[in-house]
Amino acid sequence: MELSFRILNEYLNKVDNVVLAISGGPDSMVLLDLFVKYRNIIPINIICAHVNHNLRKESNEEYKFIKEYCLRHNVIFEYYKIENYDGTFTEEKGRKYRYEFFEDILKKYNCKLLFTAHHGDDLIETMMMRIVRGSSLSGYSGFSIVSNKKFYKIIRPLIYFSKEDLYNYLRSNKIPYVIDSSNFNELYTRNRFRHNVLPFLKKEDSNVHKKFLKFSLMLKEYDNYVNKIANKYLKKVYINNELNIKMFKKIDKLIQKNILKLILNNIYDNDIDLIFDKHVDFILNLIYSKGKNDFIVLPKNINVKKSYNKLIFMYEIKNHNDYKFELSNNFSNNLFKFSFLNEEESDSNYVCRLDSKEICMPLFIRNRKNGDKIYVLGLNGSKKIKEVFINEKVDISKRNQWPLLVDSKDNIIWIPGVKKSKYCKKKNNKYDIIIKYECIEEEK
Repeated sequence: MELSFRILNEYLNKVDNVVLAISGGPDSMVLLDLFVKYRNIIPINIICAHVNHNLRKESNEEYKFIKEYCLRHNVIFEYYKIENYDGTFTEEKGRKYRYEFFEDILKKYNCKLLFTAHHGDDLIETMMMRIVRGSSLSGYSGFSIVSNKKFYKIIRPLIYFSKEDLYNYLRSNKIPYVIDSSNFNELYTRNRFRHNVLPFLKKEDSNVHKKFLKFSLMLKEYDNYVNKIANKYLKKVYINNELNIKMFKKIDKLIQKNILKLILNNIYDNDIDLIFDKHVDFILNLIYSKGKNDFIVLPKNINVKKSYNKLIFMYEIKNHNDYKFELSNNFSNNLFKFSFLNEEESDSNYVCRLDSKEICMPLFIRNRKNGDKIYVLGLNGSKKIKEVFINEKVDISKRNQWPLLVDSKDNIIWIPGVKKSKYCKKKNNKYDIIIKYECIEEEK
């Protein structure tokens, strides 16, 4: 394991604390033993982070085994038992809870390095699984020795070794470990690849893990090169979560796809298990569709909304029809501001003049509801709010949150900044109320 020691030495220089993800299985016990031995060279605090997924009866025994091992070897032990999964267990949920715990431990010990026991055979399985299900170029390359997250790094020093190499190390050093019975359950996709595909590859070449690692590194080189080009365009066409569709369409299709992948990687913090090629295709179809206002929903309720020449990436914001408050004094929040004035020269759509005798006081602010109509100033009859928003080219992402001024009978008096109703007065008319609207978002 000389190679692993060199990798550890590269990343542990001037580091006080390290967090290890330890399950108690063969791979993680090799990792833990390497760190215990390395501590004889350079003093570091080892934090063992163990997650009990609470799915097998052996889990509690495994917890005791790891805890006792850590006590004997002066390793800090941190433990988390998942009591429920908010419904049915899935591999994605298990991973999510596991890494949330790891991140909490990293913060607790002010640590930036998380070490995992992923090895060469794991890399083969990951690459094969992603080829079958579809992924991006970076996805097909599997995982790296180092993965950069927003606030820490994941380091995998065992990536150069096969599972058999690890078993040989365990036998030679007489290191105890536990066996997870779920590793034999072929309900899990990875286990089917592990038990059926990997043995065939190993039979062809016992060192096939090294070939896959070489292939992985080559894919990453190509991916990095294309991403350099894509990043240059990204800065021009994507600003404040908005993609300029007109400029985007002028770019080569290969670079377009990589721009979208870069955006998704940033949104999902490089969690490529959530991002597939199909998601990029969905977005491209949305961009090139004839519709001016449409949207798609990606994993974790990320909305991608097309609004004329813009594509907006945002978390889903639901329309709260019960959002209503009385407007009796000046009011502001993080989206908009309403002010009552004594005088105002402007007569734009951002200023509303009213005669209190012609409307039913008090006034209220609320969001739009299905079927809302407004009697537009200067026109006979009413218009649906939806049609007004379309005609005025209001971003589809902002329509459900746009404030509407209504009276106590729920008559729509004003769409601030967009359109006035028949109740609104001009400067030379009779009025006793002046209200000014300001969009905080625009000010920023």
